[in-house]
Amino acid sequence: MLLESAMAVNEQGQREIPGIAVQPSEAEVFWSEFLRSLADRGLKGVELIIADEHKGLKAAANRVLGATLQRCRVHFMRNALACVNKKDRDIMAAALRNAFDQDTQQASREQWRKLIDAIRPGHKKLAELMERAEEEVLAYKGFPKKHWRHIHSTNPLERLNKEIRRRTNVIGIFPNEIAITRLVGAMLLEKNDEWAVARRYMTLETQKPICEDQIMAPQILAAM
Repeated sequence: MLLESAMAVNEQGQREIPGIAVQPSEAEVFWSEFLRSLADRGLKGVELIIADEHKGLKAAANRVLGATLQRCRVHFMRNALACVNKKDRDIMAAALRNAFDQDTQQASREQWRKLIDAIRPGHKKLAELMERAEEEVLAYKGFPKKHWRHIHSTNPLERLNKEIRRRTNVIGIFPNEIAITRLVGAMLLEKNDEWAVARRYMTLETQKPICEDQIMAPQILAAM
């Protein structure tokens, strides 16, 4: 069984935990059930879902929430560098970072495609990966620049999941799904309360262009 959790940023720029679920797999049908349960409880206006490469989640996100998927940049870099020889990894990592570091989405796309053309003769597998991943891995650059560091990867959720694992590893084996949900749910409620009184994760000024036409809703959702 897999424990799935989601972290969102609402129109006030505060982080929230919209929900958790225990699922038997990461197939599309189970992601659809999870996302639909969030929508049934009032989740609306989702603009972007940040996740690792999950084909099931991508399909479910589009169908249930009509949201764009941002493929985690950190995970993509690991997959990309695994496609090249060890001696070439440093220079390839620098080239990929250069594409990410451009000031606009269009500039990143242009640099991305130049890199694909340059490496195709010697690194065909990586070139093909970059072609497939371009839309998803650069999706975050269509949002305000001040948000980029928050939404290009699943790192914020990874930190939360690390704390969940630390707590659950103490227990070891749970008797049933209810026991898992009760423990993790209580922990996440505490985290939710902390975030409610903490400094805003994103400023109201940068939120306004995204949220001005949206009905109250966490609009940026990080899911695993």
